[in-house]
Amino acid sequence: MNLYTKLLARQAEGKPIRVGLIGAGKFGSMFLSQVRHIPGMHLMGIADLSAPRAKAALHNTGWDTDAAVCGTFAEALATGRTCITEDSADMIAQGAMDVVIDATGSPAAGIRHALLAAEHGKHMVMVNVEADVLAGALLVQKFDAAGLVYSMAYGDQPALVCEMIDWARTCGFKVVAAGKGTKYLPEYTASTPDTIWDYYGLTAEQAAAGGMNPQMFNSFLDGTKSALEMAAISNASGLLAPRNGLLFPPCGTHDLPEVLKPKAHGGILEEAGMVEVVSSQERDGRNVVGDLRWGVYVTLEASDAEGRGADYVRRCFKEYGVTTDRSGRYATLFRPSHLIGLELGISVANAALRGEPTGKTCGLHSDVVAVAKKTLNPGDTLDGEGGYTVWGRIARAEDSLRAGGLPIGLAHGMKLKRQVPLGQMVTWDDVEISDTQAVRVRREMEDMFRPAT
Repeated sequence: MNLYTKLLARQAEGKPIRVGLIGAGKFGSMFLSQVRHIPGMHLMGIADLSAPRAKAALHNTGWDTDAAVCGTFAEALATGRTCITEDSADMIAQGAMDVVIDATGSPAAGIRHALLAAEHGKHMVMVNVEADVLAGALLVQKFDAAGLVYSMAYGDQPALVCEMIDWARTCGFKVVAAGKGTKYLPEYTASTPDTIWDYYGLTAEQAAAGGMNPQMFNSFLDGTKSALEMAAISNASGLLAPRNGLLFPPCGTHDLPEVLKPKAHGGILEEAGMVEVVSSQERDGRNVVGDLRWGVYVTLEASDAEGRGADYVRRCFKEYGVTTDRSGRYATLFRPSHLIGLELGISVANAALRGEPTGKTCGLHSDVVAVAKKTLNPGDTLDGEGGYTVWGRIARAEDSLRAGGLPIGLAHGMKLKRQVPLGQMVTWDDVEISDTQAVRVRREMEDMFRPAT
C-alpha cells in the first residue's frame, strides 16, 4: 500500500527506476501517457520497429518530443531524457536499465526479449500474453535462477484477476471461478479480418482512420485472446481450464455467482476452481443486462463448505451487500473495468521496489491450441492469431501435450502437410515445423511438462 511513498523516496534520492519499453502501440502508448507523471520512474528508452512511430506515440500522449527525446542511451542516463531506437537488443543490454517491458504482441519477439533481459540482469514485465502462454513456465525458471522478476502486466485482465485470486485466498476463501467479461457469440470463431468490422459496426475506412489492426481486433472477437488470457490466469493460479474450451455464458453481474458455480449446485462449471469468460451478449444477439464486458471477477465461497463457520460467513456476505447466489453459499466480487496500459506503472514499481511480480506463471496448467476455421489443405500456410485459418481454444495442458496440439502462438507461417477439417485441432504432426528460437524454447518447455505415458 506504500508504492507511491517508495517512488517518492527514489525520486528524492535521485535514483529513479530506469525503464525500457519495447513496442509503441496501443498498450505502450497508454503507459507513455502516464509514466512521465510517476515520480521516481524514468523512461530511459523506447524500442520499436519504427522509430518515427515511437516518436509519434510520445507526441500523441502529450510529450514535448523536442525536449524529451535524445540520441543516445548515455545521454538519456545523464539528462533524464528518453532515447528512441529500433534495436531492442541494444536497449536491453544497457547496464543502467532496471526494468524492460515487452508490449509487442509477438510471441517470438516476447520470448527473445525475455531471454535477453534475463541474460542482462533486467526485470521483465510481460504485457505479451501470447509469449507468456507459449513459454512462460520456462521463462520464469530463467528469471528465478537469475534472481530477477518476471511479471504479468498490471492493468491487463490476467494480472488483475490474479490479484483478486490472491486476495481471496489470503482472506481464507476458496476460489470457485475467476475470469473476465467480453463480447462473444459462437459464430465469432469463424470471423476473419474481412468480416471483423461488420461485427463492430465500423467500415474498413473508419477502422483504418483509427489505426485499428483488423487481425488484432479479430483475435479479440473470435475467442483467441480470451483463451490466451484465461490460460495465463490458469498457469499463474492453478485454476483449471474447461475440458472442451471456454463456454462464454451470457451473464450480467447480478447473476455471476448463480452461473459461475459447479454444475452440482446449479451452475455451469465442471467443478470448483476454474477459469471462465462471460459474454455481454445473449445468444440471440441482445445485450446482457448489467454486462461485465470490460471487467473482471472472482467467485468464492467460505472454505468451510458446511457447518457454523460457513453459516457465519454467508451471513456476513448478506450483511455487507455482497452479490451471492440464491443459497448464499457462492459470492462474486467484480471490477467493472480495467485501464490496461494506464495501470502498467504498478508492475514496474512492484518489480523494482519490492522484487515482486503482479502475477507470475507457476507452471503449465493450460494451453491454447490452434483450431481450423475452415478445412485446411496440404500446402496452406497458417496465418496465426486473428487470421483467416485458425483460432485459439483453451485446453488443459495435459490434454494438449498428449494430443500434440500446435500452440496458437506458433501457428503463423507454418505450412500444412496434411488436411485438417473445419473445427479440428491442428497438431505438430500436421505442419512443416520451422526451426526458430520460439519453436525450440516451446519444445524444451513441453519436454519439461509432458505427462508420463
